[in-house]
Amino acid sequence: MVSRPRVPLPVEYGNDTEFWVEYPSGLVDVSRTDRLPAEAKDDAKFQPPPLKATQLDIPVDGDRVVRVDKEKTALVVIDMQNFFLHPDLRTHETGLACVDPLMNIIPPLRSVGSKILWVNWGLTDHELKTLPPSLIRSFRKHNGGGFGSELPGNFGRLLMRDAYNSELYEPLQSEYLKGAKNGTDFWIHKNRMSGIWGYQTALDLFLKENGITTLLLAGVNTDQCVLGTLVDAYYRGYDCIVLEDGTATTSPEGAFENVIYNTGNSYGFVTDTKRVIGAVGL
Repeated sequence: MVSRPRVPLPVEYGNDTEFWVEYPSGLVDVSRTDRLPAEAKDDAKFQPPPLKATQLDIPVDGDRVVRVDKEKTALVVIDMQNFFLHPDLRTHETGLACVDPLMNIIPPLRSVGSKILWVNWGLTDHELKTLPPSLIRSFRKHNGGGFGSELPGNFGRLLMRDAYNSELYEPLQSEYLKGAKNGTDFWIHKNRMSGIWGYQTALDLFLKENGITTLLLAGVNTDQCVLGTLVDAYYRGYDCIVLEDGTATTSPEGAFENVIYNTGNSYGFVTDTKRVIGAVGL
């Protein structure tokens, strides 16, 4: 639950190039398009600029609306891979429930020029030699297995690049391939729980090279890889909006709720796929 009161007067946050403007109406403009005029800073009745064709107004929790730039916004889908979702490997009912909302939101976002980024584990043999012991231990259960180990059936080596267990859970894999062919979707490998940890990660470089400032975050697990990516993106100054019906976790009760609470009150904003689709107008 978001508990931030509305601002009594218009306020601009940031600096000369990176800025948000928040209005008493509840609108938070993160598009970095219109500066707040000096005379407006003491005027509680000052009205935000009209919505431009390049922008979307997305309702979010806390009685707010976030204004984003369509082409500076990307859907970041994290770890919706067979290893985490396939019923032959584990039970993740809440994760599987995210598939349909994601399938619904992807076409509308593509239609307005927003990119779809699939951020996934995909290790190389070289990376296996450079992973820190803490990370290796966390993925090795019962003194066996771990990164690079053979999984049963045709799933291949655990979270290795191009292995079947590292592919997206269907129908997401087919949806990605369709988008990749059309130039709207991009696959980005990661080798930590966060997709944007450290210096010059593939995700951070892609976002900067493409001028993307606003992230719609989804995937599994909410309190692990999604949270890691969310927090690191927040530290780097990206606008973070979590899609509540597009993310899930297998952790005990309270873990998911904690991330949603702290996102809405600290890291950014919380909405759902239906509200984004409504903002697009499809």
